Amino acid sequence: MPRIIGPGGKGLFSLFISFKTCYSKYGFRSRFISDNETKYGKRIKKATEAGLTVPRTLIRKGKSMIDYSDAMKIRLDYELPAYPKMDPRYRRAPKREAILSENDKVLAIQNALRYIHPDHHAQMAKEFAAELEERGRIYGYRFRPEGALHGRPIDEYKGKCIEGKAIQVMIDNNLDFDVALYPYELTTYGETGQVCQNWMQYRLIKKYLEELTDEQTLVVMSGHPLGLFHSHKLAPRVIITNGLMVGTFDDLRHFNRAAALGVANYGQMTAGGWMYIGPQGIVHGTFNTLLNAGRLKLGIPQDGNLAGKLFISAGLGGMSGAQGKAAMIAGAAAIIAEVDASRIATRYEQGWVSHRTDSPEEALLIAREHQKDGTPCAVAYHGNIVDLLEFLYEKNVHVDLMSDQTSCHVPYEGGYCPQGLSFEERTAMLRDDPALFRKLVDATLKHHYEMICKFHERGTYFFDYGNSFLKAVYDTGVKSICRNGEDDLDGFIFPSYVEDILGPQLFDFGYGPFRWCCLSGKQEDLDKTDEAAAEYILAHNRRYQDYDNYVWVRDAKKNKLVVGTKCRILYQDAMGRMNIALKFNELVRKGEIGPVILGRDHHDTGGTDAPFRETSNIKDGSNIMADMAIQCYAGNAARGMSYIALHNGGGTGIGNAINGGFGMVLDGSERVDTILRMSMPWDTMVGVARRSWARNENAMGVAAEYNETNPGTDHITLPYVADAAMIRKVLEL
Repeated sequence: MPRIIGPGGKGLFSLFISFKTCYSKYGFRSRFISDNETKYGKRIKKATEAGLTVPRTLIRKGKSMIDYSDAMKIRLDYELPAYPKMDPRYRRAPKREAILSENDKVLAIQNALRYIHPDHHAQMAKEFAAELEERGRIYGYRFRPEGALHGRPIDEYKGKCIEGKAIQVMIDNNLDFDVALYPYELTTYGETGQVCQNWMQYRLIKKYLEELTDEQTLVVMSGHPLGLFHSHKLAPRVIITNGLMVGTFDDLRHFNRAAALGVANYGQMTAGGWMYIGPQGIVHGTFNTLLNAGRLKLGIPQDGNLAGKLFISAGLGGMSGAQGKAAMIAGAAAIIAEVDASRIATRYEQGWVSHRTDSPEEALLIAREHQKDGTPCAVAYHGNIVDLLEFLYEKNVHVDLMSDQTSCHVPYEGGYCPQGLSFEERTAMLRDDPALFRKLVDATLKHHYEMICKFHERGTYFFDYGNSFLKAVYDTGVKSICRNGEDDLDGFIFPSYVEDILGPQLFDFGYGPFRWCCLSGKQEDLDKTDEAAAEYILAHNRRYQDYDNYVWVRDAKKNKLVVGTKCRILYQDAMGRMNIALKFNELVRKGEIGPVILGRDHHDTGGTDAPFRETSNIKDGSNIMADMAIQCYAGNAARGMSYIALHNGGGTGIGNAINGGFGMVLDGSERVDTILRMSMPWDTMVGVARRSWARNENAMGVAAEYNETNPGTDHITLPYVADAAMIRKVLEL
């Protein structure tokens, strides 16, 4: 092993990397140490004459930089790619906020240049500096592949194991022009949810996945591929973390700085977890929420729908775009406000809204006609939600259900548009006067809340859809929104949809957003999986939720839910997920379908700890703890899921959630059957067990049944329920 001369004046030191040669085959064009140029020349000459290997070294402000080219076999290509053309038809992210010192700017560029051969540092430093100034982040646009990306059939990808190829399909699906919110900025959905931080990382991740074997694990930290490490066939092939901040710094200001420096990625949920399937990924949950809100709050019978009911909300982006489709499937008349005309155009062309208009009068007229006829519709109103609410209130329109799905986890970064600004004006103000933008956002949030309260007084049921809307209002200084009148520890006066509906009716039973993608890209494979899932559910129809799910998957093709790769969302409980997964793997084994990848939204029974959303119906005080999501992630690693992800922020923002997910590739093998039998029940039941311990009645029943059906292998601790009145008497309260 070579010994290398360092500039520190302390003689020779060992480097535990084996170099083939002192000189890279590419050769630096920069200035090198030589006998005549530095005070270390004599020592280098002496070492060379003694037969020691001396790597080529660059001088940078008195510090040596060593050429590790021959020690790094997986790297970006030496030649810079041609700068790609940017199609003006597609949305671009606004300038991102970050307050950087001059030293920070140097550090950000220096960090980005770590991916680039030093011969190109001078050129790329200028490009990166321009991106940082114009966009607030370094995206490395030069390294984006030319043209459109999409999830191609798995056989079209290079790789040494099926998981390496399958994961490439999912990454490219996340960046599909028809799927991604800001495809050029690697943003899949939720205003800021990214696949990775920049295009250098994207290219390098793809190279690693092409080399990955079934006895290695790729480690990815906030988009950066740290490297391949030896593991075994039952280990995850990729382990991902995104944006996990140390507690003292776990806030948006520090995160924005870290993101601008290139050391933090906001993975949201399935963006950085590489498991997004377009707006379909949330549409089943939104459908369940609307339908059950009708049953619980509007008196809709179990076999009824929302015909004749009016639903008002905002947002038609990556996740919120599901609202129109979900409302139509549930039978409602809906008006969804959206300030970005391009998002409306996307949802209209995809059939996820039925009408579009920039007139509130016309929107109301269309909705009322459908209410009268008992037929569904989804009207996209091009305008601000607060303007729409003012109009409806003035016209004395009764609204049955109301929500909001703007990206309020990042209200000051473009996730929420102030009243009085067009989308284009919003983007310009974000760039030119972010302080004023913040003030206008706060004023609009307060007024939005005031309008909701007025509708509530008239009988409207409003629910927070987990986008941190109520938290954003609270952060403006409005304490009247707090249930205890002081702070957010006890939640808010309007419930989260999980707190009131999805939690007790679905999550506590273990029902959550199970999903799969057919890696062949064939519609017939998706049809066969739909049929297999429907057949299983119909044969195990125990609760009304099961029949709802059967109808959902039965009609899924008719409802035209696919955007991007051939995928499906289907709420299922622990046993349903495992048995359907085993059936799919059997179909792969028999050659009836191609390989399949399973996953779920992080927004699930056990995948996410978020007191304002996923764990809002946990009332034992543990809603602020993150143990469950981390245990779920670790347990999935131990049981061999193909890839796993753990993130900070989810759909409610940095510091407000810890969330995780997985991907599991079905190749038809017995190895996969073994993993499914261990991992699928765990991934769900860890959440049911935690909800049971919180004394959630439905979860307690499921946990007790699980103990009875899994003797000798699994066992969940059940709570003894104490009488609160007795305790208050003991305490003389």
